[in-house]
Amino acid sequence: MKYAKNILETIGNTPLVRLNSVTKEVDALVLAKVETFNPGNSVKDRMALKMIEDAEADGRLKPGGTIIEGTSGNTGMGLALAAIVKGYKCIFVISDKQSKEKMDILRAVGAEVVVCPTNVEPDDPRSYYSVSKRLGEETPNSWYVNQYDNPSNSQAHYEQTGPEIWEQTDGKITHFVVGVGTGGTISGTAKYLKEKNPNIKIWGVDTYGSVFKKYHETGIFDENEIYPYITEGIGEDILPKNVDFSLIDGFTKVTDKDAAIYTRKIAKEEGIFVGNSAGSAIKGLLQLKDEFKPDDVVVVLFHDHGSRYVGKMFNDDWMRDRGFLEEEITTAEDLIKDHIDKPLVTAQTEELVSHAIERMRTFKISQIPVRDASGFVGSVDESVLLRNYLEDKEVAHKSIKEVMGKGYPVVKKSASIEEVSKLINKENQAVLVDLDNGKHHIITKYDIIRAIN
Repeated sequence: MKYAKNILETIGNTPLVRLNSVTKEVDALVLAKVETFNPGNSVKDRMALKMIEDAEADGRLKPGGTIIEGTSGNTGMGLALAAIVKGYKCIFVISDKQSKEKMDILRAVGAEVVVCPTNVEPDDPRSYYSVSKRLGEETPNSWYVNQYDNPSNSQAHYEQTGPEIWEQTDGKITHFVVGVGTGGTISGTAKYLKEKNPNIKIWGVDTYGSVFKKYHETGIFDENEIYPYITEGIGEDILPKNVDFSLIDGFTKVTDKDAAIYTRKIAKEEGIFVGNSAGSAIKGLLQLKDEFKPDDVVVVLFHDHGSRYVGKMFNDDWMRDRGFLEEEITTAEDLIKDHIDKPLVTAQTEELVSHAIERMRTFKISQIPVRDASGFVGSVDESVLLRNYLEDKEVAHKSIKEVMGKGYPVVKKSASIEEVSKLINKENQAVLVDLDNGKHHIITKYDIIRAIN
């Protein structure tokens, strides 16, 4: 009988799959190393088990101990699976930008999850680096994994991922393309492959808001490059010890929008349901297409599974809210279709200014059309109210008709974006759209900006 003694024995030996559609403009053979076939559905299973086994061997992790780690989700899953089999507890610290699915999955496998804010400095006591380190110091009989600087991370890929790719390509691989986060996957795999053939090119995929590309090219750690980004699993605002820049031939950066769009393309065009970093890797590969020749064998690594992102990249509303959905927006009606079901917030001429202010606060809006029995007759916005308040502190008790500005222009729902854009200026903050059913909606500068994205 053929069977695994436990789930950990199923880690590794993931398939190499030819890509046929998303890379059709690349003049080379492109093969995806699909790491979702690991039991935890990600490449991180490999290094999670290796780090635990090495910590057991040298006594850092003792029987009945607690494993503590800061994770974007996938390393936590790998650690949790090993912890279940080996009898450890887990506490994982995760940033609030990670998907809800990742947090729920970690809890489902018995881990305690601590959520920290994303938009803080790495050395801020609230950051997930700092919190995980502190928990490691405070928790009795615990082991802080520190995947960023733990050498077992890259060693796992030197021992497993690299040899698998070499054997699966019969030694014909010419390029390896992979997203870079902790650096273990790219560095460990690169070390093995370059020992076999120093001519193999290693390309790292970075994201905007991360420091890797510039540091690799200039040796400068530029804090001005650090800012919040949406893409999960790649990029850093620190330099992990596991990133061996000497093994990497170059980096390319991919935007959040392109990463999200290509994540969906892989699913729809290849039937491979993978996560956000795979979208980054494919877009990065396409950006590098001039580096490849017809006889080249390019291997791109797909890190994790699409099930981690069903509430994000695979959700139309989430994509639309960020301007990531590839939709043709040409008319006034297109500009408001994601909020056309919401009622138009208006004010009456005889209402008090305080009512309009409260309405703005409640609905988080900056401008309100004003109407009377005959129809739309004026408008109020933040700048008008502020100007009036500076002149008269009692303005809140006045009627709206005393402070309102001129009414917003009204356009047909078929009006072009260009027509609408020309009507919005410093004096005129919005445009009303006639929906042909006796109802109207409002277009603001924000709607125009979203359409530009």
